[in-house]
Amino acid sequence: MKKILIICLAAAMTGCGIYKPYSRPESIETDGLYGTAETADSTTIGDITWQEMFSDPQLQALIAQALENNTDLQSAQWRVKEAEATLKSARLAYLPSFNFAPQGSISSFDNANTTKTYSIPVTASWQIDIFGGITNAKRKAKALYLQSREYEQAVKTQLIASVANLYYTLLMLDSQYEVTGETARKWEETVRTMRAMKDAGMTNEAGVAQYEGSYYAIEASLHDLEYSIREAENSLCSVLGLAPQEITRGSLDNQQLPQELAVGVPVQMLSNRPDVRSAEYSLMQSFYATNAARSALYPSITLSGSAGWTNNGGMGVSDPGKLLLSAAGSLLQPIFNAGANRANLKIAKAQQEEAKLSFRQTLLNAGAEVNNALTQCQSARAKTDLRAKQIEALTRAVESTELLMEHSSTTYLEVLTAQQSLLSAQLSQITDRFDEIQGIVNLYQALGGGRDLTTEEK
Repeated sequence: MKKILIICLAAAMTGCGIYKPYSRPESIETDGLYGTAETADSTTIGDITWQEMFSDPQLQALIAQALENNTDLQSAQWRVKEAEATLKSARLAYLPSFNFAPQGSISSFDNANTTKTYSIPVTASWQIDIFGGITNAKRKAKALYLQSREYEQAVKTQLIASVANLYYTLLMLDSQYEVTGETARKWEETVRTMRAMKDAGMTNEAGVAQYEGSYYAIEASLHDLEYSIREAENSLCSVLGLAPQEITRGSLDNQQLPQELAVGVPVQMLSNRPDVRSAEYSLMQSFYATNAARSALYPSITLSGSAGWTNNGGMGVSDPGKLLLSAAGSLLQPIFNAGANRANLKIAKAQQEEAKLSFRQTLLNAGAEVNNALTQCQSARAKTDLRAKQIEALTRAVESTELLMEHSSTTYLEVLTAQQSLLSAQLSQITDRFDEIQGIVNLYQALGGGRDLTTEEK
């Protein structure tokens, strides 16, 4: 009969959700999360490490330096330590608590003999976790700890992406400065040619002045680029935790990034993106908070006892003291405060539903970010391919114009104009290339790339 009662009690507690572990709600679907970007590939950009993603040795050194010095990442690491201490405290709640509580007193009545009593006990108290209160508190603390680790990962991923974007911005600006400098030299040569043509009576001052205005505008843009380079270097130094200084870097043409833009199935995003995992851990915390609120409706059982020496036997004082042992058990069943406990359960359920909605919205936002980043990559890559064809055509145009000039069928000014058109297309190609690289970095970040999987996650 006892066994039947115990089995029925256990089934009732499991059925009401006191001990039920968290599982992802079936109402939250991940199909079609990426829209048209979805693929069934098992290996994606989000699976490779940042060292594999960013092969430029200068960039790798900068990222390593940022991971070591960045204050935001250090703060996130301290937050993980705080949550770890909370989890350790929750796990120790299963063990009995021991306290050393010595007491002593001196008393005298009507100037009679003074009585000195003492008690030197060690007290113990142990709450038996029959109805899951301690278990759910521990599970909630573990979810909080895991959420803090996801926050650290989110800061790390954002930091890596920020360093990469600033580095590639510097490479783009360097390339733009080089091409713009060459463009300025071609325009300066054009102005000299126009002046020579004016001296020969082949043009007028208005034509010369127009070309001079364009030349000075290009020269001014060089100063703007110099300022942008210094500004980007200072921003990168700030992220690295350094004073403003020149950044050692490579070139935009030598950058090698993945050509395959596979993004994987939606469930891979759930296992990579720190914000998605953090939102689910928040849902997990609210789930266990609801279980804990249910546990409060059931009685709590506490065992306590003490052992020690005392000279106060209750009926008189004896010296030396004697060994005193005591043990007690208590059961506390909420009665008049049951209404408050039920209200707390309703609040916990409502908060759990809010966390579920927040988790679902985080998933939708994550899918949109991946789709946007992939579209940016594909668009920039298509433009880069077309720009390469444009540059090839303009290069042939320059060569043909130079040949025509050798046979005196065209002028040097037309050759300079063709060269300027080619340089203008090269400037546009630099921008397109940067957009493509930036899109890949954004996609890498949107997929939770650069994640350092722990043994538990593996």
